[in-house]
Amino acid sequence: MDKNKYSKLVKEKSPNSNTVGDCVRAFLFGGGICAFGEVLFELFKLLGADEKQGRTFVSLSLIFIAALLTTLGVFDKIAKYAGAGTLVPITGFSNAVTSAAIEYKSEGFVLGVGAKMFTIAGPVIVYGVVASVLYGVIYYILTLF
Repeated sequence: MDKNKYSKLVKEKSPNSNTVGDCVRAFLFGGGICAFGEVLFELFKLLGADEKQGRTFVSLSLIFIAALLTTLGVFDKIAKYAGAGTLVPITGFSNAVTSAAIEYKSEGFVLGVGAKMFTIAGPVIVYGVVASVLYGVIYYILTLF
């Protein structure tokens, strides 16, 4: 099959996407997750947490809720509709780790869950640590002057 026929076939078989609608949904859902985090923060402050504790509790809550929704199979349904809006870093990361853990649990805790859980998240962690070290070194050098 030549390149033109293949391109035409792909165009015919690929569903048309509503880019504007997809962007609006992603914006609304991503913003909704962030707004929910702010509501949780205010709730934790009302319960007596200081700012640092409140932010920590919000992070833990969002990670737990995303992991729970992933386990129940709800997160994927939301993500299908919301698109990139569910990739707010903390919920997307939780979903990635939990999905891999669930998928590979049949292979055991060490070689399945333990090894495969960070297949997607591992590179994110590595590059995040490397970037933070580089940032710290640059910041330290700049503060010397």
